[in-house]
Amino acid sequence: MIRYYPYRYCPFCGSPLKRKKVEGKFRLFCPSCGRVIYENPVPVVAVVVRNGERVLLIRRGIPPQRGKWALPSGYMDLGEEPEKTALRELEEETGIRGRVKSLLGVFSQKSPVYRQVVVIGYEVEPLELKIRPGDDADEVAFFDADRLPDIPFSSHREIIRKAFESSE
Repeated sequence: MIRYYPYRYCPFCGSPLKRKKVEGKFRLFCPSCGRVIYENPVPVVAVVVRNGERVLLIRRGIPPQRGKWALPSGYMDLGEEPEKTALRELEEETGIRGRVKSLLGVFSQKSPVYRQVVVIGYEVEPLELKIRPGDDADEVAFFDADRLPDIPFSSHREIIRKAFESSE
């Protein structure tokens, strides 16, 4: 398992960091250059593609949770809009091109790499359903929404629940 380790040295001047109470919280602080090092969550986008009462999942080919089923998802690139990330990740991992149908919500998830990620969930309407695993996925398949495999990410389970709740 990958473990998160906070910065030990200032990314601006290279001096050893200390912890100091700043803005009411203990934060990393550089006594040499005076900068506060904010540790912020990283944005991730997850995508729901539905086919009736079925939802598209990928079997993860990389850590974390390699070999487990999850929504197509991935990190936002700098300068990339969340909706573009959703469409890019969907196509990279499943071969499906689509268009964003709706925002399902924004969720928080613990991360072994970044301590915390912010997961933005979208429902995407596919423009075609020719699926193929790619990029970070070993397999791609549709599952009945009421008989899903074990999905290790709580945010993905919540996003799926929201997608099917909003269609009732």
